[in-house]
Amino acid sequence: MRAIRVATNGGPEVLELGEVEVPEPGPGQLLVDVAAAGVNFIDTYQRSGLYSMQLPFTPGSEGAGEIVAVGPDVDGFAVGERVAWATAPGSYAEKALVPASSAVKVPEGVADDVAAAAMLQGMTAHYLITSTHEVKTGETVLVHAAAGGMGLLLTQLIKFKGANVIGTVSTDEKERLAREAGADEIIRYTEADVAAEINDLTDGRGVDVVYDGVGKSTFEASLASLRPRGTLVLFGASSGPVPPVDPQRLNSSGSLFLTRPSLGHHLLSREELDWRAGDVFNWIVSGTINIRIDGTYPLADARKAHEDLGGRRTTGKLLILP
Repeated sequence: MRAIRVATNGGPEVLELGEVEVPEPGPGQLLVDVAAAGVNFIDTYQRSGLYSMQLPFTPGSEGAGEIVAVGPDVDGFAVGERVAWATAPGSYAEKALVPASSAVKVPEGVADDVAAAAMLQGMTAHYLITSTHEVKTGETVLVHAAAGGMGLLLTQLIKFKGANVIGTVSTDEKERLAREAGADEIIRYTEADVAAEINDLTDGRGVDVVYDGVGKSTFEASLASLRPRGTLVLFGASSGPVPPVDPQRLNSSGSLFLTRPSLGHHLLSREELDWRAGDVFNWIVSGTINIRIDGTYPLADARKAHEDLGGRRTTGKLLILP
């Protein structure tokens, strides 16, 4: 079968299409024909070496497709069923081994591409607004990169929870998309001082929580935008990792809370996975959220997908279609 392989860490150019043996599912595993694989920033971190991986490897942890074989000791799944996953390595391939413990069944009414696009970002948005900081009616929330895949989902769900959204974007088109998703106010981070704008928009109070998946380039503005005892949720680093922080800064800035969560720590049981994935699929079927797929790429163009994601030229989710 065909798969993308990374033999050495580096830029998008290290993504190489090759032929590998079709794997056999072992105990607790499913072999799935991959219909679509999600492209995420974590894939770029692993490719570059920022997150260590044993070389060589096939990138991609998210996807959806049809089960073609079931390994021993698997209950509840059968050949022919459609499943999706967010934490199974090796998804940039025609077939992938998926632990049954990480797979969820895709309900009727949710297409394979939508399921693949929704799993990682959808469940991330779920834990961010329910577990990391439970968004409440009337709160004011700052969402960085509000027109990206995560930003659009967060904006829709924060509005669903009854809170107000201030989003940062860089272009007219991204502002249009963020407003369509429900953003109440927009700040052009390339043209304005974000913290000063937040001060004006909140009459000097600051926001209750900042959802920041950008990292290095937004971190200072995020801290400066919070109200006393506000929370900065740093869930990504698309602009690079944040330098070390003196905890005393949190005190002097208003007894602030800073957290760096990850999806894996919010999927610690089958019950938690089913809760988060189930809510995401229900939101899709009910129309509560719209999953915007911004671009699709064949396996051979995985390099282009990483270039587009890293260049911040996207407004929604990117998928690889093996």
